[in-house]
Order: sequence, then C-alpha cells, then structure tokens
Amino acid sequence: MRSMKTVVTISMNPAIDKSSSVVNVVAERKLYCKQPRFEPGGGGVNVSRAIRKLGGKSMLLYAAGGPTGERLKELLNEEGIFHRPLAIEATTRESLVISEESTGQQYRFGMPGPKFQKKEWEQFLRELSAIEPTPDYLVASGSLPPGVPSDFFAQVARVGNSMGAKTIIDTSGEALEKAVKEGVYLIKPNVREFREVVGENITEESQIKAEAQKMVKSARCEILVISLGAAGVLMVTDEIAEHILPPTVPIVSKIGAGDSMVAGIVLSLARGNTPRESVVFGVAASAAAVMTPGTELCRREDAERLFEDMVSDV
Repeated sequence: MRSMKTVVTISMNPAIDKSSSVVNVVAERKLYCKQPRFEPGGGGVNVSRAIRKLGGKSMLLYAAGGPTGERLKELLNEEGIFHRPLAIEATTRESLVISEESTGQQYRFGMPGPKFQKKEWEQFLRELSAIEPTPDYLVASGSLPPGVPSDFFAQVARVGNSMGAKTIIDTSGEALEKAVKEGVYLIKPNVREFREVVGENITEESQIKAEAQKMVKSARCEILVISLGAAGVLMVTDEIAEHILPPTVPIVSKIGAGDSMVAGIVLSLARGNTPRESVVFGVAASAAAVMTPGTELCRREDAERLFEDMVSDV
C-alpha cells in the first residue's frame, strides 16, 4: 500500500460561516430565520475540511484573532481538523448565508477580513518555512485580507519551491497573477480569472486551451485546471489537454464546490494517483458538494460513487 504524502493548507482570511433560512426575503421587514448553523470557513479552511470529509488528513495553517478567532479554533477542534493558528490582533471575520425557502435561492454576505500588520504576515511566512515535517503538497487558497501584500501567495510559492513542496494556488486577481509568475505546481482558475492572468479576452474553448498550453510550456505551472462551471473543467498539462465533464447531480447548494474540487485533487495526488485521475476525483468531489445543503461541502460516499461512475463511463 502506498503511503500518503503530507498536505499543508493555508488560509489567510478564514471566517466563521453562519447559515440559516427564511421563508421569504423581504426588504424593510424584520425576518425571522431558522436556528443558525456555524461552521469554519474560508478557502484553505474548507480545503482541509473537505480533505477530512473525503477520508484524508492535512494540516491547516491559518490566522486567528479576537473572539471569532477563538470560536473558529473550537469549531475546527469539533471537526477533528489538525490545525495551527497564528495569532493576529484584529478579529477574524464572519460571513452569512441565507436561503430563501420559497424560491431555493441563496443570499451570500461576505464581510471584510481583518487588517494585518506587516509583522504578522511576515511571521506567517517564517512559520511556514519552519514547518515540520516538510509538506509534499502546499495549498494556498482563498482571498488575501487587508494589509497583506498582493504578492503574498507568490512568496508562499517561493517558500514551497525552496522546500521541495508542490504548491497549489487557488485565488484570483493580482494575487494569482503574481503567484503564477513565481512558478507553481497547479492552479484552478475559472475562465474569467484565467483571462485576467493571460491578459487576453478569450472566449472560445480552443483559444482557452491554446493559452493554457502556452502557460504550461512556459513552466509557470505544471497543471492547469480551468473551471468551466456546469460544463466541468479543462485540464492542461505537458501531455494532456482534456475537457472533463461533470456527472449530472441534483443541485442543492453551490457553496464549497470549488474548495471540494481542490481538496479532491490534492488528496488524490497525495495518495499517489495520476494527475488525470486526481482531477477527475476533484470534479467528482465538486459535484458531491453541490448535492449538500448550505455550507456542508462534499460527502465521501457521494464523491467516491460519482468518481466510479465517471471512470466506468470512459
């Protein structure tokens, strides 16, 4: 049996996700919601949570401050996540998701993150450099809070490259552009985010594929997984350029689908599977996530069943 390689996830802007529901969302009226649910949230946090739900393990390195930060630690402990908080002075953010029962629509409210001091994000990089054991895979996911420079994930990639880790970046905008210039193992942009990175207003799949192949050949990343939404993903490596279709599933909530995909990919890679097998498993985990309500992420039994269906259909 192959031993599983180690995974470290990073979340600079975690949150406590509060979710609830109400029959109708009506302006200018007091709305009485159902009992709320509280869960850890934010890019890297959700990747670690999804890895655990899929039967794997990882170590989460994240920033936590104030009463919300303390509550976040408690929630992570309750879920059995192996985590290492780094203290900041400002307070960890919260987010709110309200489902309208009469229509099935979701209203998502993201709050701004805490403002970091220079010494805090610099300490984060030092802690990452000294982490033991050295991770095989390093996943930096989510947004950057105020005060953290836009090249932070590029600096994370530099640390990862120096450690011999394979760095996976899942973010957007300038933070993604600068990380790619540093050189990473894998990125998972959507089409809009990919356009921003290449600086071209491309729309056709053939154009997207051509630009993706250029990026891989330039050694800026080894694996490109471009999310096409309901149409699946475009996977591009030195050897593969393939459109992978998702399975058809009932859509309950799209929250966490992207984080579940990243979790599925990195977990499968850590288990020793090929990049293609891993991306297919990531697509299955993403499809499993949309089948669950609110912010629940994916379920292992759904992801594994969908993966087997996708593999058998080939």
